[in-house]
Amino acid sequence: MPSAIWTGSVGFGLVQVPVRIVTATRSRDVSFNQLEAETGSRIRYKKISDSTGEEVTPDRIVKGFEVTKGRYVIVEPEEIASLAPKASHTIDIEEFVDLAEIDPLYFEQPYYLQPDEKGVKAYKLLVEAMTELNKVAVGRVVMRSKERLVAIRPVDGVLCLSTMRYHDEVLLRDGLVPDDSAEPSEKERLMARQLVASLAVDAFEPEKFRDEYREELLGLIDRKAAGEAIVAAPTAEPPAKVLDLVAALEASLARATANIQTDTATQTESATG
Repeated sequence: MPSAIWTGSVGFGLVQVPVRIVTATRSRDVSFNQLEAETGSRIRYKKISDSTGEEVTPDRIVKGFEVTKGRYVIVEPEEIASLAPKASHTIDIEEFVDLAEIDPLYFEQPYYLQPDEKGVKAYKLLVEAMTELNKVAVGRVVMRSKERLVAIRPVDGVLCLSTMRYHDEVLLRDGLVPDDSAEPSEKERLMARQLVASLAVDAFEPEKFRDEYREELLGLIDRKAAGEAIVAAPTAEPPAKVLDLVAALEASLARATANIQTDTATQTESATG
């Protein structure tokens, strides 16, 4: 179980549910260090002044906000500290809403809320009430010196907390799609619906999807670490683009139908074998 990054309670009305915030995800990205080609030594970075070209030590560095090009306002650490929200050990729920009412664009980082041993009963009570009513709690919490808007929802008997973006952080969608006369025909609409229907599944199964690039990259690293000589395969030419929309839809439908038939045949063989 991951360690707690915040300890406190969820407050709704006069009820307090003691919880701990723990991480719900992990990054599996492959990261590299920069090395000097000849020696294999790590590359280090220095903080250099634009005006003098000399390295600046940490005690001579201050924080500045650029108000116009090349003009900065210096803000002192104590000035920032005086405006920081006061640390709180309560997640204050302000309202409950339907999950469908929250645009996924607002969600940021997910966490789990783990109940304290003394608060399991109240925790389960909140999970059951939110599950039955299909509600999500929206509130605020001060975490890592910043007040964050959060959404809490029940997932398989566990409360999942997601930090959220504020409204002015989500860009408007106006103008993204050109308003012109390029309207699809009825035939194109029908074929598009057929294509979507042919690819539809009853439930999302995340375990079916793998990061194939990461797996291949780690495999390459393992082979090179073992001393294997690697010869890069030639890059295949990308397929020619199909410019005709109807032709693209027809080809996509044919491929989807063929895949369905192949999957059905495979399942039949497995069942009879």
